[in-house]
Amino acid sequence: MNVLKAPFVQGFIRMADDGWQQGWHERNGGNLSYRIREEEIQEIRESLHPGEWREIGTEVPGLSGEYFLVTGSGKFFRNASLDPEDALTIVEIDETGTQYRIVWGLVNGGRPTSELPTHLMNHEVKKAASHGRHRVIYHAHPTNIVALTFVLPLDDVTFTRELFEMETECPIVFPAGIGVVPWMIPGGREIAVETSKLMQEHDVAVWAHHGLFCSGEDFDLTFGLMHTVEKAAEILVKVLSMGGKRQTIPGDGLRDVSRAFGVSVPEKYVLEKSKEKAGDSPAF
Repeated sequence: MNVLKAPFVQGFIRMADDGWQQGWHERNGGNLSYRIREEEIQEIRESLHPGEWREIGTEVPGLSGEYFLVTGSGKFFRNASLDPEDALTIVEIDETGTQYRIVWGLVNGGRPTSELPTHLMNHEVKKAASHGRHRVIYHAHPTNIVALTFVLPLDDVTFTRELFEMETECPIVFPAGIGVVPWMIPGGREIAVETSKLMQEHDVAVWAHHGLFCSGEDFDLTFGLMHTVEKAAEILVKVLSMGGKRQTIPGDGLRDVSRAFGVSVPEKYVLEKSKEKAGDSPAF
């Protein structure tokens, strides 16, 4: 099968274009990766042409022999649907988990996303934590969530609790809450390590003054997670601009949602709020 006709490639391209349409990928901002299933690789194997092995810059033994479809470094999301063979690439991980090689794409030259080590380290974590179900890692620059990193305390509990109160869907979509990474230089090992620590517990992490990092089982669920977090952030930005909250979802209400939808919301995200009265000042 031609690579571009493969359903997983079409799904990847659609997600990249959806993110561009949302305004989350200015210039060459953001990156996306997908851990390809064995049967999907077999369908396109005749169209793959392995290149030279290169160092990943980290070790991911849990991903040895795996293949990933990823965006290219310096490539624009807006071009993923227009010229996917230039903007995207499929890479193979060697048996030691320390090297990769390009087997398709980037026909005009280039390298996989500069944040490949971060993606791979987190793929390794989420593969283990989800028993292999998680296959998508998505990084974007949603405006409102980035704006909140300048005014909210940079801690998991505050960020999660404030967003949970903005939409009833939030504790259903990401019940484990949001991890927060303080500002760090993107693309390096340090931010990869800190993010992978958080992703052992969370499916979504905020990178302060930078963007959002999400993991999911497929393209729809991962994009939907990003979309839900950013929608809640947009509501909170508007509420704060109108002078703050007069009433909100109480802690007991979040507990009720948890029970009604069969999700497990950690008590730390609702405990303090359950003691507040409507009209009280925000925790921050």
